[in-house]
Amino acid sequence: MTFTGDIKGNGDVQVDGHLKGELRVGRVIVGETGTVEGNIAAEYVEVRGRVVGSVSAKQSKLVSTAYLEGDITSEQLSIDVGAYFQGRVAQGRRETAATAASAPAAQPAPQPAPQPVAAPQPAPMADASADPGLGIPPAPAHAG
Repeated sequence: MTFTGDIKGNGDVQVDGHLKGELRVGRVIVGETGTVEGNIAAEYVEVRGRVVGSVSAKQSKLVSTAYLEGDITSEQLSIDVGAYFQGRVAQGRRETAATAASAPAAQPAPQPAPQPVAAPQPAPMADASADPGLGIPPAPAHAG
């Protein structure tokens, strides 16, 4: 069975057929015979079948029969031996539309104003033969 369109809600979904579209639900299991062509966003995603698209979840699991082409953003990620994965992984919190709207925009930390720095002044040249504090004996006088 093939379904074309987006599925959004808070419930759990198991895909054992073919889905072409975005999937935004509470929990997702893509069964061994399931295929998803589109992005998945959920609290928990378990892939046993085939996914071509990005996965964004709090917890993601790819079992040994999984095939995933796409990026994964997840706080927790488990990939079993034998699973196929081609893409990038970002460990972090997934941001939903609700949390993005309620979170204040990030502001850069205030930086102190730069303070002017005086240029170093060259040290006056000292006559080493006239200064006994340098530890250099005066040059001997020549009779001529």
